Formats: sequence, structure tokens, C-alpha cells
Amino acid sequence: MKKLVLILLLFTAFVSCKDEKPKNGKFRIVTTTSMITDLVQNIGGEMVNVEGLMGAGVDPHLYKASEGDVSKLSNADMIIYNGLHLEGKLVEVFENMQRQNINTVAISDALDKKDLIGSTHFASNYDPHIWFNVTNWELITVYVAEELSKAMPEHVAVFKANADNYLQKLKTLKEELNTEIATLPENQRRLVTAHDAFSYFGKEFKFDVVGLQGLSTATEAGVQDVQKTAAYIIEHKVKAVFIESSVPKRTVEALKAAVNSKNHEVVIGGTLFSDALGNPGTPEGTYIGMFKFNVHTIVTSLK
Repeated sequence: MKKLVLILLLFTAFVSCKDEKPKNGKFRIVTTTSMITDLVQNIGGEMVNVEGLMGAGVDPHLYKASEGDVSKLSNADMIIYNGLHLEGKLVEVFENMQRQNINTVAISDALDKKDLIGSTHFASNYDPHIWFNVTNWELITVYVAEELSKAMPEHVAVFKANADNYLQKLKTLKEELNTEIATLPENQRRLVTAHDAFSYFGKEFKFDVVGLQGLSTATEAGVQDVQKTAAYIIEHKVKAVFIESSVPKRTVEALKAAVNSKNHEVVIGGTLFSDALGNPGTPEGTYIGMFKFNVHTIVTSLK
């Protein structure tokens, strides 16, 4: 009942301020996660004004729309979000906007369902952390460029040129990542993190991935989760575990203590960026910089 009331309030606010949309000459796009914000800025360039709802360290699984967010959404020309229930608490808002013929784009629609990682433990039945496969991100780049071109056909050439340039950067990124990961023996490629966000990464780069929490951070890890993961670390002689910038570190610290109490030494190898990029203006504040930082942190700590 409370959820229904929230949706009605959000939509009422949306309708009430729709006619107050300011005219500033640029196509306005509202994005959800910082990864999407960075992507759309790269493709849209000077032709668009991009506003991201979620900044550094923000967990999209738990994110709730504020009154200010409703204002941004209501004044947007286009809304671009991840989909696959990543933004779990915003799903009803986006669906309602679609029914009202508002231009909303889910980047997950760029991918074939057969290329997604299935999960019976998540609302969409798929793992939503699709950005951790660079090939996925290349397909999404093309898709976003196409959607922007449909909305602004007068700028097709600009969007294509920007997308081509970004795709070349992604190609270089894959080469650099593969080169660094190749220095880590396959029997040491065991990635233990705060929550299960890295399965696409594991599939692409041949890592065995274990998340202390499930695909969503809505439910915290329990004692059994800690003990099960600790047993895995000891059995496979894992040297390091990782916290995440958008997830509280206490469960990983509890995991480290549980392992060390059984006379096995494990360290916290560093902080990885999972559901959000780093601070704007830093290398980790971009998708490419985030991926490089994560891989370097993982490889260095597991060697």
C-alpha cells in the first residue's frame, strides 16, 4: 500500500510540473547510474545535457526517487536507465512513464537474452550487472547512439562519430585488460567480493566469482553466508577479498575475521567499484578508468 501511495505521489508531481519545463536549447537526458551517465555524455557530447540521478558510492538496488529526482524526470526529453530491475525501487515509476508515452530507454534492451546471465534469485530472472562485460558495453554504445539518433535525427552524424570514437576506446580497453589479467595464473583467478556484481566480469575473463551477498544488496549477508564463503576462501587458498565502494564494508570485514580465526591468512585487497563509478574528475569517475582500476587492484592483490 505504501509503495502504491509513493508511485501515485511521484506521478502526481510529475504531471504537475510537466508544463513548467524550461527551454534551454539542449536535449535533456536523465540517467540513473553513473556508468550510464558517463556513456551518454560520451555519445551525446555537446548536443545533450545529461543529469545523473546516482553519483559516486550510490547503490542503485536501494535507491529511492526524491522530490528533486521527480522534477528532473518530469523535465527530461529522454530517460535512460539500466533495466533488469537494477533500479528496483524505480521500476514502477519507469513503467508508469512508459504508459504515458514518455521516452524511456533501458540499455539492457540492447542485449540478446541468451547473452545474459540467468538468476532465479533476482526479480528480472537475470543478473543486471551487464556493464562488467566490455562486449556488452560495446553493444549498448551502438544502441544508445541509435536511440539518440531517433530522437534527434539532425545530429545522426555527430552521434555516430562519437560512438565510433568511444568504441575504439573500448577496443583498446579490452586489449589492456586482457594483457594485465594474463599475468595472473588461472588457478589464482578467484574473486570474492561484497556482493554478486562481477559474474559478467568472471565469465569474460575466466574468474571464479563469489559474492558474499546475492545479486541485490537489499538483503544483508547472514552468518551462514559468511561461514560458507570463509570455507571457500580456505579451501582454495584465496589471498585477498574485496570491499565495494557502494556497499558497507562491515560484512567483508566479518568475513576476513572469520577466515583469520581459522588460521588462514586473508587480507582485504582493496575497494572495487561495482554499482557506481568513482568521484567525478578522477580516472575512476569514468567507465574506462573504473575498469582499469578494478582489474589492476584485483590482479595485484591476488598475485
